[in-house]
Amino acid sequence: MLIRQRATTRSPWRWAAAGAVLGLLAALPVFAPAQWLAQGIGRVSDAQVLLQDSRGSIWSGSARLTLAGGAGSPAQASLPGRLNWQLRPVLNGLELQLQSDCCLSQPWVWRLSPNWGGWQLSLSDSQSRWPAALLVGLGTPWNTIEPQGQLALSTRQLALNWAQGRLQVSGSAQLDVQDLTSRLSTLSPLGSYRLALGAGASPQLDLSTLRGGLKLSGQGQWVGSRLRFVGQASAEPAELNALSNLLNIIGQRDGARSIIKVG
Repeated sequence: MLIRQRATTRSPWRWAAAGAVLGLLAALPVFAPAQWLAQGIGRVSDAQVLLQDSRGSIWSGSARLTLAGGAGSPAQASLPGRLNWQLRPVLNGLELQLQSDCCLSQPWVWRLSPNWGGWQLSLSDSQSRWPAALLVGLGTPWNTIEPQGQLALSTRQLALNWAQGRLQVSGSAQLDVQDLTSRLSTLSPLGSYRLALGAGASPQLDLSTLRGGLKLSGQGQWVGSRLRFVGQASAEPAELNALSNLLNIIGQRDGARSIIKVG
């Protein structure tokens, strides 16, 4: 009888302890610290995209967005302000809302959804401005060029579809590099340029010069998951001496021009 009473007495405590453990496990994702998100992004990006000094939770937090040259590289560059985010599950995936006082005029919404054999990333229409100096953090050749200027990014009905090892794009994106300068040239500014992303089963990337003494042009295409890009940089005859060092760095020198190849 005594043994039965002790077992009965212990049983409610055991159930209470089990309930507490289950409740704690269920609450962990809700209160997961922002540092968990920062660590995950660092691993996925090979330590090239960092969320430093992260605060809050993975669902609602902020951090200093930093671009880096990767593991072992000393190159780093951060946004002048903090990046704020709100992350929430939706019916068919996850929705991320980004805000930044320095660079985003309105919240930028990203939605990640699974699809047949892959996933889709949809971005809300947005216009943003980012400092070109942020590219220095990516290391070579950006830390040698040390670009200055503004990166004006606009997206319209942009969706990236990844399925069976292939990237497909719908909508459009445009990046204007405005009043670019570099420590490698006395010409200031070098010029302004445009990168345009075209939609399709084989997305196109076009580089053109809007104005300036340094002329940039080129075309690229995603083949499967890889970008293959061929372009060239050249100088107005009167600016060739001022741009010679820069032409040596940004591509393979071929007389008065440099050939740029990616992939």
